[in-house]
Amino acid sequence: MPALPKWTPESWKSKPIQQVPTYRDSAELAEVERRLATFPPLVFAGEARKLKQSLAQVASGHAFLLQGGDCAESFAEHSANNIRDFFRVFLQMAVVMTYAGGFPVVKVGRIAGQFAKPRSSPVERKDNVELPSYRGDIVNGPEFTDEAREPDPKRQLEAYRQSAATLNLLRAFAVGGYADLERVHQWMLGFVKGSPASARYEELASRITETLAFMKACGITSENTPQLQGTSFYTSHEALLLGYEHAMTRQDSTSGDWYATSGHMIWIGDRTRQPDHAHIEYVRGIKNPIGLKCGPTLEPDALLRLIDILDPDNEPGRLTLIARFGSDKVAAHLPNLLRATKKAGRHVVWSCDPMHGNTITSANGYKTRPFERVLREVEQFFAIHRAEGTHAGGVHIEMTGQAVTECTGGSNTISETDLSDRYHTHCDPRLNADQALELAFLIAERLKEERLALATDGQVLPTIAAE
Repeated sequence: MPALPKWTPESWKSKPIQQVPTYRDSAELAEVERRLATFPPLVFAGEARKLKQSLAQVASGHAFLLQGGDCAESFAEHSANNIRDFFRVFLQMAVVMTYAGGFPVVKVGRIAGQFAKPRSSPVERKDNVELPSYRGDIVNGPEFTDEAREPDPKRQLEAYRQSAATLNLLRAFAVGGYADLERVHQWMLGFVKGSPASARYEELASRITETLAFMKACGITSENTPQLQGTSFYTSHEALLLGYEHAMTRQDSTSGDWYATSGHMIWIGDRTRQPDHAHIEYVRGIKNPIGLKCGPTLEPDALLRLIDILDPDNEPGRLTLIARFGSDKVAAHLPNLLRATKKAGRHVVWSCDPMHGNTITSANGYKTRPFERVLREVEQFFAIHRAEGTHAGGVHIEMTGQAVTECTGGSNTISETDLSDRYHTHCDPRLNADQALELAFLIAERLKEERLALATDGQVLPTIAAE
C-alpha cells in the first residue's frame, strides 16, 4: 500500500464527508468550535493508553471487552439516577462474565459523549411535512418541529457540559466504593431472585457467593484489598460530528502524539467508513484505541485496506472490529472476515454488535429488536470464532439501566403490545436492565466454555486482573 499523506488534525477537512449536518450560521459554528478548543480535555492521553493496553490483552485472547450504553444520550434524561442505574447494571454484567469466564473484563461505556447519530436519510416526513432528520441532541432536537430540527451549534457546548458531569460522577462511582464487589454481588442476587428464569442463573450466583465467603474467611475483604473496592471504567462514542472531535483533539505533552480527548475510545460507523473520506482520515492520526463497525457490505479486501490505514503498525489494542450483521447474516459474512485478518496476521479485537442488524418494525409501528435475535447473533458469533480458531473478544450493545419496554422478548416476555408502556428512546431500541443481565449470563456460559476448551487444549489460562 502506498504511503499515506502526512496527517494533521485538520487534514480531514480536505476530504469528502458523509453524515454531516448543515448549519445556517457558519460564523456561529466556528465560534462554538473555537470555544470548545479552549476547554479542558474530558479524558487524558494516559487513560487512553491504559485502555489500549487492556485491549491488547483482549486481542491476545486473555480478556473480554464489555462495551455498552445508550443508543444516543439525551439532554432531557441526563440525571445522576440514570447514570447510577446504568453503571450498576454494567458492573453486574461484568462480574458475571469475569467469574464464569476467568477472564478480566474491560469495561467501556457508550456514555459521556454518545450524542450524535447517523441517519439513513437527511430528512424525515410526516403527514406531508418534511423536516431535517434528528441527528442526536448534539445537533438538533427530537421533536418534529421546524425549531427543534434546525441544527444548532450551541448544542455542542451542552454536550460537553453533560459529558464532563457524567464523567465526574462515573469516576466517583468507580473508585469511591460504589463498585465494591460485595455490593455488586448483592445487586445481582436481587436480580436472580426476581427473574422468571432464576433457576438458570442460581448455580452461577451461588458459586460466586461461595467464592466471596471463602475469600472473606481467608481475610480478603474490600476493607484490606483495594482491588475489590473499585474498578477501571472507560468511555466511548461514535466519532461522527468531526467539528466537535477536532475541537477536542489535543497534543499529548509527554509523547507529542495527538489524542481525541472527547472519550477514551471512539469508533467509525458502518455509514462513514469510506477509506478516502473524512472520518477515516481523522481517526487514522489520533492515538486512542479506535473501533470500526463491520457490516454485511464490507468485503475482506476492503477490510484489510481499512486496517492498513487505521493500524499500519499492527499494534495490539489499537483497533477493535465491531461485527454488526444480524442474526440471519452473520454466518454468511463473519467467517470470511475472520479468515482474512487471521491470514494477514492482524492483532485486532473482534467484538459483536448484536443490536443494529436485528432491528425491525413491529405491527403497531414501533422500531424494536427481538431479544431472541440478539441472543442468536451472539451465540453464532462465539460458535464461528471457535470454528475459525479465533478469539470472540467482546460484545457491543445498546442498553439502559431503566425498566424500558423497547426490545421484545426476554424472560419477562415483553410483547409488541407492551412496547408503548415505557418506550423512551429517541433513536434505536435498547435492552432494559433485565434483558442486559440475561445477555450477560448467556455470554458468561460461552466464556466458561472457552475457558474449559483452553484448558483441554493445554493452553495457559489467563489470570484475572483488577480492571
